[in-house]
Amino acid sequence: MKFDKPATDNPIDRLKVVGQPYDRIDGARKVTGAARYAYEQHDVVSNPAYGYVLGAGIAKGRIASIDLDAAGKAPGVLAVVTAKEAGALKKGKRNTARLLAGPEVEHYHQAVALVVAESFEQARAAASLIKVEYAAAKGAFDLKAAKDKAVKPEGDDPSLDDTHVGDFAGAFKNAPVKLDESYTTPDESHAMMEPHATLAAWEGDKLTLWTANQMVAWGVTDMATTLGIPKQNIRIVSPFIGGGFGGKLFLRADVLLAALGARAAKRPVKVALTRRLMMNNTTHRPATIQRIRLGATKEGKITAIGHESWSGDLKGGGPEVAVQQTRLLYAGANRMTAMRLAELDLPEGNAMRAPGESPGLMALEVAMDEMAEKLGLDPIAFRLLNDTQVDPEKPERPFSMRRFDECFKVGAERFGWSRRSARPGQVREGSWLIGIGVAAAFRNNLVMKSGARVSLDSNGTVTVETDMTDIGTGSYTIIGQTAAEMLGVGLDKVVVKLGDSAFPVSAGSGGQWGGNSSTAGVYAACVKLREAVAQKLGVNSTEAEFAGGEVKAGNRSLALASAAKGGPLTAEDTIEYGNLDETHQQSTFGAHFVEVGVDAATAETRIRRMLAVCAAGRILNPKTARSQVIGAMTMGAGAALMEELAVDKRRGFFVNHDLAGYEVPVHADIPHQEVVFLDETDPMSSPMKAKGVGELGICGVGAAVANAIYNATGVRVRDYPITLDKLLARMPDAA
Repeated sequence: MKFDKPATDNPIDRLKVVGQPYDRIDGARKVTGAARYAYEQHDVVSNPAYGYVLGAGIAKGRIASIDLDAAGKAPGVLAVVTAKEAGALKKGKRNTARLLAGPEVEHYHQAVALVVAESFEQARAAASLIKVEYAAAKGAFDLKAAKDKAVKPEGDDPSLDDTHVGDFAGAFKNAPVKLDESYTTPDESHAMMEPHATLAAWEGDKLTLWTANQMVAWGVTDMATTLGIPKQNIRIVSPFIGGGFGGKLFLRADVLLAALGARAAKRPVKVALTRRLMMNNTTHRPATIQRIRLGATKEGKITAIGHESWSGDLKGGGPEVAVQQTRLLYAGANRMTAMRLAELDLPEGNAMRAPGESPGLMALEVAMDEMAEKLGLDPIAFRLLNDTQVDPEKPERPFSMRRFDECFKVGAERFGWSRRSARPGQVREGSWLIGIGVAAAFRNNLVMKSGARVSLDSNGTVTVETDMTDIGTGSYTIIGQTAAEMLGVGLDKVVVKLGDSAFPVSAGSGGQWGGNSSTAGVYAACVKLREAVAQKLGVNSTEAEFAGGEVKAGNRSLALASAAKGGPLTAEDTIEYGNLDETHQQSTFGAHFVEVGVDAATAETRIRRMLAVCAAGRILNPKTARSQVIGAMTMGAGAALMEELAVDKRRGFFVNHDLAGYEVPVHADIPHQEVVFLDETDPMSSPMKAKGVGELGICGVGAAVANAIYNATGVRVRDYPITLDKLLARMPDAA
C-alpha cells in the first residue's frame, strides 16, 4: 500500500479497540517469567555450551601476542576463538568498529577472544588464563582537548550539513538583547536491565540466532555481510527484549561471537556480555559541547538564533546531532546551525533514546530560560511569542500539525505555573528551597516502510506476523488492537507473533517510528485481508462493515469465520510512504513541567512533581503510551541529575562501567508523574493518523529540571549532570 495522500476516514477511526487503554497482551507472560528473553531460551536447542568474551585491555594499539594454551587446556573448554581462528570477517554497514579485534585494537574492551566451555563458570575461569601482550598507542580520549581539531562530519546525509538562513552574524551583533553561552552534556550509557545476549546454533550452513535486537532485518543484513554468507542462511529470533533505548539497534559482539563460537565448538552457544562490556564494548550516547547564541528585540522577538555542537566518535563514526531541534522549534529570521566531529578513541558513540534532540534540548531550553530572564519575560510567554506554524528554515513548508502553544497552556494550568516565583530562591519549605521549571519537548516524526502478514482461520482467530520487535513499548498490544479494529473482532481473538526474520520486514523499534509505522503496515495487510474475506463471502469490499465478528453488507450479515471454512485466508502487504513528510514538516511537541526541592544546606536535589503534556497524533493505547512517557521522563531526570560515564582520559575507558558506579534513578528518586495527551490526529503521518511518542517524553526533561533548580536556588549550572558539588559553593545563605 502506498501512502502518498493524507488519510481520510477509515476503519481505525471507529476507535472501538484502537485508542483504548488495554493492558499489555504480553503483560502476564512478563510478570510470571513465561516471556523468555534471549539468554533464557532453554528448550529450542539441546546441549548448549557457554561463551565468555574477553575484552581488550587497551583503548588503541595492537595485540602483540596472545597465548591461548592454558585457556584451551582448562576444564570444560570446547573452543577458543580469536580473530585468527575466525578467519576473514568483514564489517557490517552499521558498525563503526570491528566486532572482533585483531591485530588492531580500536577501543577499550573491544572483543579479543571468546572462550566456549560446558558451563559459564568454566568459560569465565578459562578466559582469565588468556595472556595478551599489547603494543599500546597514544589515543585521544578528551572531547574538550580535541574540540579545536573537530571537523565537519562527512557523509551524504544532508542533515549533517551546516545551515544558514539570513544574516545570523549581523543580526546577532545588532540585537538589542543577546545571549552567548556554552553547555556540556556527558557520555551516557543505555544501562538497560537485559544484557546483550545471544544463543547461536548452526544446522549445516544455516545459522539461527536467538538474540536481543531492536531491528531484526538490519541484524540479518549486517550479520550476513560480516560472516560473508547469504542472508537467506540467517534467521534471527527476537520476540522479547528487556530494554534497548537504541543500544540494541545494531549488531554487537555477542551475536557475532556466539555464531563463531558455535561454529568452532560444533555446538549451540550462549553468550551474554557482562555489564562492563555492555558499557565499554557496545555503544553509548556521546558527550557534547554546545554553544548557543540568541539575539532578540527588547519585546522578545528572536532575530538571531545560532546553535553549534561538538561531539566525538571513532574514525568513521558520526556526530551527536544536537542541533536538529533548533532548526525547527522557534521562529527567527536569521539562523545558523553547525556540528563538528572530533576523532576520539573511546568506545563507539551512537543512537540513544532521542539522539540529537535529547542532549540538544538540554542546552537550548536552558538558553531560552536565560534569555527570557534577560528580557524580563515569563519563560512560557517568551517561547510562545516565538512560536511558528512553518519550518523556520523553509517558510514555504508548513507543519502538518503543531499544537505547541496548547501544550504549554494546558500544562501551565494543570501544574499551577501562575504560583511560580519569578525571582529565584524565594520559596522555602523548612530547609528546602522550592523551584518550578519548564521546557519544550520536541521530536521529529519519522516514518519507515513496514510489512505484515495477517491470517484468518475457521475459528475466527486473526494471526498477525511481522518482524517488528517489542522492547517493552507495547508493540504486541497496539499491533493486536490494529488488527482487531480492522477486522471487527475483540482483542482476545487476535494472536500477535513478532521478532522473527521469517516474518515480513517491519519498521523495527527505533527513532520513535516503530509504533506508528508497524501498525500502519498491519493496517495495509488487513485492508488486503478484508478484500479477500469480502470476495470469499460474495460481498462488495467497499460497502462491507466488519464488526462484532461479522461482516455486514446491505441486508446481509455473515460470520467473519465463515470466510475461512475452506482453509485459512492470508494476506500480506507493506506500507510505503510517499513525500508527505517532504511537503509538510511532521513533528511531535510537548511541554515538561518540573518542581524540585533543593536542600539549602547540602544542595541535595529532589524532584517533587513532573508533568508532561504531549501532542503526538492519535494515541493508539493511552496506557502503554503513558508508560513510555513516564519511562522517558525518568531517563531525563537521570540525565539531569546523575548519569555520567566517567572517562579515564589516560587509558581511554569508562571507569564506572557497572550499575554500582553508573547511577540511574531508582523509585525513591521519582515522585508523582502526570502525563496529558492532547486529543489530535495527523492525517499526513499515516493511515493510523498517529505519530511517535516514546522519545518525545525524554526531550526537554533535563532542561526543565535545570530550570527548576535555578528557580529554587538562583544557581545556574550549564554542565550536566547537576550534582551537588556544582551547586554548593554558590548556594544562597541557608540561614
